[in-house]
Amino acid sequence: MDAFQLDARIERDSTLIKQLGLCQLRLQNDSRWPWLVMVPERAGMTEIFELSSEDQALLNAEVAKVGAALKQVTGATKINIAAIGNIVRQLHVHVIARFEGDPNWPGPVWGFGQAVPYADAAEKTMFNDKLIEALS
Repeated sequence: MDAFQLDARIERDSTLIKQLGLCQLRLQNDSRWPWLVMVPERAGMTEIFELSSEDQALLNAEVAKVGAALKQVTGATKINIAAIGNIVRQLHVHVIARFEGDPNWPGPVWGFGQAVPYADAAEKTMFNDKLIEALS
């Protein structure tokens, strides 16, 4: 069995916040939206249905918990959750806080403009800490 290896593009474009039971919880480096990426640590997975039944249930529970925590921390109008992997095929789930009036409301975040990296490390750390606390 192959060992899990994080796709280089996910690693480049995000930072690890916390290891959950199944997933790495990562913050996408795009300050326009509070944008999380959850990556199940299972080698060779590209689709949710490829996971075992147990891992599917665990993924669903972790996504629900992260979505609720993100909404609590941000006060978002809507939490968008999607497993889209047309370019990066490794199974990963996006959990994104959206707000009326955000840079592309109500349109999708994908393909809209250029990512705006976090400039303030303290702001990023504070967000991560609040999220971790909300997940506890």
